[in-house]
Amino acid sequence: MRENEDKKYRLLKSLINEGVIKSEKVKRAFERVPREEFVPKAYKKYAYDDTPLPTLEGQTISAPHMCAIMCEVLDLERGDLVIEIGTGSGYHAALCTEIVSPENTFYGYVVTVEILERLAYFAKQNLSNTSYYSKVDVVVADGSISLPFRKNVFTKGLVTAAVPRIPENVLEVIRDKGSIVAPVGSKYFQELLVITKKGKEVSVSNYGGCIFVPLRGLGGYDI
Repeated sequence: MRENEDKKYRLLKSLINEGVIKSEKVKRAFERVPREEFVPKAYKKYAYDDTPLPTLEGQTISAPHMCAIMCEVLDLERGDLVIEIGTGSGYHAALCTEIVSPENTFYGYVVTVEILERLAYFAKQNLSNTSYYSKVDVVVADGSISLPFRKNVFTKGLVTAAVPRIPENVLEVIRDKGSIVAPVGSKYFQELLVITKKGKEVSVSNYGGCIFVPLRGLGGYDI
């Protein structure tokens, strides 16, 4: 729809002017991924409002500015192998895919983990409808505990729900010198951290306060 294209252009211009979108690769991802295809039909007209929107099972799709910030601070590159905890509607996985494996290339890949089976199916449908499914593997599992992957296999990782502590289970599957981004704190307020592995040590950068829905699962909060 032309109306959505106009709203997308205005949103993109605003995020660039505000300094949220800094790189050409993130700008390009936002231009190409149709957010309206990742929200329930009742919310499509709000797809390019810079606000979180409801999806299914009491979950949300993050506001565009937060998706942009996470992509920028994680510094995703073409060829990265990405693990995401919290698939949601699949929108953020699609953005990551546009950066790590753009157009008709297969340089990078995204594996995304969702604990809620109905939401994972919704994400699969959305990714399939927008032609991203061939580069994204949606896994139904509890992403808050040990993950069903080999250690040190991914180069980057992101957690799209609030976690009570630095997610060691995600760090385990990240290669040395790789990084993850996660909102760490209480159920009601978190700080967006980028954690980088350096041998047996980690370094942490803090990108400020944020509010995400709490991570579900055995290693999440007592909801």
